[in-house]
Amino acid sequence: MNNNPQTKNSPIILILLIIVLAWLINNIFYTGFFSTEATPRAITARGDLANDEKNTINIFESVSPSVVYITSIELRRGLFNLNVYKIPKGTGSGFIWDKEGRIVTNYHVIEDANQVAVTLADHSTWKAELVGAIPDKDIAVLKIKAPASILKAIPIGQSSSLLVGQKVFAIGNPFGLDQTMTSGIVSALGREIKATTNQTIQNVIQTDAAINPGNSGGPLLDSAGRLIGINTAIYSTSGNNAGIGFAVPVDIVNRVVPDIIRYGKVIRPSLGISVANKSLMKKLKIKGVLIINIQQSSAADNAKLQGTRQVKDGIILGDIIQSINGHLINNYDDLRNQLDQYRKGDNIQLGFVRDQKKLEVDVILD
Repeated sequence: MNNNPQTKNSPIILILLIIVLAWLINNIFYTGFFSTEATPRAITARGDLANDEKNTINIFESVSPSVVYITSIELRRGLFNLNVYKIPKGTGSGFIWDKEGRIVTNYHVIEDANQVAVTLADHSTWKAELVGAIPDKDIAVLKIKAPASILKAIPIGQSSSLLVGQKVFAIGNPFGLDQTMTSGIVSALGREIKATTNQTIQNVIQTDAAINPGNSGGPLLDSAGRLIGINTAIYSTSGNNAGIGFAVPVDIVNRVVPDIIRYGKVIRPSLGISVANKSLMKKLKIKGVLIINIQQSSAADNAKLQGTRQVKDGIILGDIIQSINGHLINNYDDLRNQLDQYRKGDNIQLGFVRDQKKLEVDVILD
């Protein structure tokens, strides 16, 4: 008979060891190494947002209600019946100009569209009518019959005082993704691009803010949240953002939109002249704009300018316009763009060449 107390207690100790071992396996080995549930870590306090972050957020919250999504619609007849179908033709962006429901966008966004739909920031969609356009500047004005209570006009800024390096923001609908914001800087000023009419748009703003298909017609903003341009084009071989975007400056927009609203078109100032075409100017190796004919009682006629005329011995070339208020005129595009800076009744100083002599004259524009 074994009276050893240790032998008597050994089954109890063994059972306790098995229980402890099972607990350790379950709580340490199994749970620690095989469980998919991890214990959340403590959250580190973020602190306050940086001032520039706050400003960016404020700009988006303030201006995004003024930005709209534009869909151009094409009407087509069915192949096997006469039913008319509405087919989305393209998309773009725009912004609210005033409480009367005028919307400003790029002309190329709505060009050749049969119908246009405008979607506001509250996701309500409205049928738009074309008020007027100036294709040479790639600007169009639409109108929707939405209540003034849901229309927030965009704040207007100034582009003539912009500096390279200023921070800018673009809000639009790239790829149909509404209310998208990107940021960058003014990377260059005084650029030139071609409108759909092949006319040159001067003093265009260049930016590295991401601008993609669908951003066209949307606003470019300064750090005060004011409109400084209409995003109109990108420089890219793929059609997507490549770090170079262009915007029509707001000074042009603010000059032509009131005319479009009032007259349905832009009332351009005129000299009352017809000029030589590019091929003739190239053949004659002349820099400037050669006057061919002058309308009677026009601004040019009143200023005693002379057109090209035929004489017994041949042809006497007319006056060659080379500057307006000190700005050089190298071709007809330059002349047209310079005249677009003025209105009827403005007095300009015209520099021209006559008989190889440089002259100047004051002209009151028609």
